Amino acid sequence: MSSDTQTQNEIILTDKAIKQALKIMEENNLSTAEYGLRVGVQGGGCSGMTYKLGFDSENKDGDTIIEKDGLKLYVDGKSLFYLMGTTLDFSDGLNGKGFVFNNPNATKSCGCGESFGV
Repeated sequence: MSSDTQTQNEIILTDKAIKQALKIMEENNLSTAEYGLRVGVQGGGCSGMTYKLGFDSENKDGDTIIEKDGLKLYVDGKSLFYLMGTTLDFSDGLNGKGFVFNNPNATKSCGCGESFGV
């Protein structure tokens, strides 16, 4: 899916998030031709679900692939259900450095921002 046709059903990647993910990949000698960023959710955390983020070289059955500015994002179907419309950003401000999920589906979240509930 191209970034020009993103819908509310997709995860939106900010330029800062893309730049940081590509930087980490380069620092770890991960080729963008072979690897992508896998985003997902799993049960756990103080609010019921936690976000997962990591690099993966495999497109698994049922994955949605979102490509933008040279970065592939892999999302499994179950996770996409909870992440539809979410913006993945990167913050390097005074409150800490790291990837930030701005999820419109979350009805509650913990203070650390790493878990959420729907």
